[in-house]
Amino acid sequence: MSTAIEIEDLHFHYGQRKVLQGISLVIPEGKVSAILGNSGCGKTTLLKIIGGQLKPLKGAVRFNGRVVHEMSDSELYAMRREMGMMFQQGGLFSDLTVFENIAFALREHTRLPEKMIRDLVYMKLEAVGLRGAKDLFPAELSGGMNRRVCLARAIAMDPTVAIYDEPFAGLDPISLNAVAKLVRHLNDSTGITSIVVTYDVSETLKVVDYIYLISEGRLVAMGDPQSMVNSSNPYAHQFINAEADGPVPFQVTKTTLEDDFRLQTINH
Repeated sequence: MSTAIEIEDLHFHYGQRKVLQGISLVIPEGKVSAILGNSGCGKTTLLKIIGGQLKPLKGAVRFNGRVVHEMSDSELYAMRREMGMMFQQGGLFSDLTVFENIAFALREHTRLPEKMIRDLVYMKLEAVGLRGAKDLFPAELSGGMNRRVCLARAIAMDPTVAIYDEPFAGLDPISLNAVAKLVRHLNDSTGITSIVVTYDVSETLKVVDYIYLISEGRLVAMGDPQSMVNSSNPYAHQFINAEADGPVPFQVTKTTLEDDFRLQTINH
């Protein structure tokens, strides 16, 4: 099986806070891979390193065999044109219509005639079921519609890799299921490589081929959905079953509550 993205012994810190601590994984070409983990475990930071926004302290990300952080600016921009990104916060231009949001990248990065750009935008919107919403502004969209427009924009340039950062966040069950099915359908119909970065387990298990589970900056479990469901790995078991008690801590603290109270009393 061919490899689209290879991540090798990746380390990254924000000051003294260790965000990524030696992650190594391989994203297979043409498949839907999920990177799961609780909030703050390093998922979005990992995406920024894959896209070249951040440089690792140690290790490397290879895109089609080339080390991302060693690329020149022109090489980096060329690589990014092969990637489609669905941002965690949406990121649609508020003063542009749905149509203009999808057309933006095509106008910026190609010299296609306007008629062809129009046809391509219609095709992308048809794929996500929103061709009839082409003249609406982002403020006029529901949460589910907004996500689908963002998905259409992510594939506007026909990328070889599509990255979805928390695509299911804040969606009602119907919209969530629709977006999940769209990710799977678009991957299978276009043959692209898809990376879903999320903490949503239920929908992820239905649509992905492979799962990587991250906790506190480390890769703690991996496998296909069925093997993860049946896994005896304590991290996988806790995350798949949404259990409060387990190796993933709920409290982010270095001291006990009693120690903090005692220290506060001494200082006053």
